[in-house]
Amino acid sequence: MADTLTDTAPDMAAAVPEYPMQRDARCPLAPPPAVHGLRDGKPISRVRIWNGSTPWLITRHADQRALLTDPRVSDDDLEAGFPYVNAHRAEIAPRSPRMITNTDAPEHTRLRRTVNAPFVVKRIEAMRAPVQKIVDELIDDMLAGPNPADLLTALALPVPSLVIADLLGVPYEDHDFFQRNSSIALDSAASPEEARAASGALAAYLDKLIGLRLESPAEGVLSEMAGRVNNGEMTRTEAVHMGVAMLIAGHETTATMISLGTLALLQNPDQLALVRDADDPKVIAGAVDELLRYLTIVQTGVRRVAKEDIEIGGVTIRAGEGMIFDLHAANWDPEAFPEADRLDITRSARQHQAFGYGPHQCLGQNLARLELQVVYGTLYRRIPTLRLAAPIEQLAFDRTGTTYGVACLPVAW
Repeated sequence: MADTLTDTAPDMAAAVPEYPMQRDARCPLAPPPAVHGLRDGKPISRVRIWNGSTPWLITRHADQRALLTDPRVSDDDLEAGFPYVNAHRAEIAPRSPRMITNTDAPEHTRLRRTVNAPFVVKRIEAMRAPVQKIVDELIDDMLAGPNPADLLTALALPVPSLVIADLLGVPYEDHDFFQRNSSIALDSAASPEEARAASGALAAYLDKLIGLRLESPAEGVLSEMAGRVNNGEMTRTEAVHMGVAMLIAGHETTATMISLGTLALLQNPDQLALVRDADDPKVIAGAVDELLRYLTIVQTGVRRVAKEDIEIGGVTIRAGEGMIFDLHAANWDPEAFPEADRLDITRSARQHQAFGYGPHQCLGQNLARLELQVVYGTLYRRIPTLRLAAPIEQLAFDRTGTTYGVACLPVAW
């Protein structure tokens, strides 16, 4: 018989594990051990989240790919049973605008089409030289400054902040403002009032900029969206909230990958040497995908809800039941990636799911890959003696946000 929670006895239901699960402090870059156990023992199973509900946790790579492309699986957070990340998301969902992050086709298709063009490979690749210039100048500044230095503030945060500001057409001098507010908006430890205020501040800021672009077009994605507003292809509210989403996602995730990727390589000197000495861009591109797979920094999981009953892996997921896709568990699935717990930049890791999968796969993945390729292909070559300036046990890891990272990464050379 297919599993449902009602098939279990009350004491068994009470034993449903809590999600998210805790990482092992001794192996801070690895997924939580409990997630491994579920994937290897019962890969589609119930977990309990903050509000007491028990959505399904999907942990195998193949199962995730099947479900994330299934039209019976919905990203609409207004559907009954949607497993919200926290109370704040549950509270604001009814008032949130419809965006590419919370709609299904055909609305999702329409909205994605309005912002897809700036992120296609050809346009992103044209940014390689400007991104290289940004990275070189920041490394120059770091080498001229204190030694040791915090790689997070010296390089990891400024690179994506400068790049996304330029891409959107946002004044970089405001980066402290949008960096601070986006961090609060994504912090699961923030109160609903704090998160609401931060999101509102970002929306008001972007609304003002788009208002200016409606009257006076300029360079950047915000100006392109303003043109679509003038043409009736999207509303001003849609443009504002799309801009907020890109501003937030465009710097935090890449900053985290720059710092955590460097930490992972410093912990694996043989792999660092391969990256540092590579003269083939394909080697660096492969290293980026392997590090994305190995680290999988999104720690809240991808959230969905079933619109119809779905049979998969001997389990029946009923209509109205939530699903959480643990990307790290899938990216360390040995059936998809043999010896998945080993960092190996020579492996073919392009099938990883660090950016999700299916029609809602991350819009900015081409930009993120480009930035990471430039940083990883430059930093260790220019500073070949780079080393960690504190024991890994002393590093403070951020477990409260959407992404997992370090609060500071002290390095020396």
